[in-house]
Amino acid sequence: MTSVYPDAIARFLVTAFFAVVFGQSALDKLLDQKGNLDYFSDHFKSSPLPPEAVPILFWALTIVEASAGGLCALGVLSGDFASPGFGIAACGVATAGTALLCLLIGQRLAKDYAGAAVVAAYFAVALIGMRSF
Repeated sequence: MTSVYPDAIARFLVTAFFAVVFGQSALDKLLDQKGNLDYFSDHFKSSPLPPEAVPILFWALTIVEASAGGLCALGVLSGDFASPGFGIAACGVATAGTALLCLLIGQRLAKDYAGAAVVAAYFAVALIGMRSF
């Protein structure tokens, strides 16, 4: 007989992890728009993306990250992680996985393979988290 508590703890930890990661990332993008846009413009200067696409993709990524962070935070605050099922917390972790895929595509387009490897580690956490829901 297995206990439900380790699964609930795993769901809490993954949901809280992504609430922090994407909440902070989206907040940083909102508070330092110029610095982030300058960074992304430089990061993608040698990619096949046209320069005018960078601000559009920046805002799309900010929206996805804010959604992931917000849903995960709501999932933690509401205790939605306590039982399995596709509730707010699971939606947040799934949205975090989507944000990570967006980041992975960007890293690959920019030929930043070391950065892509870091994103892959975060993506593994999302997959493990989704498995616990």
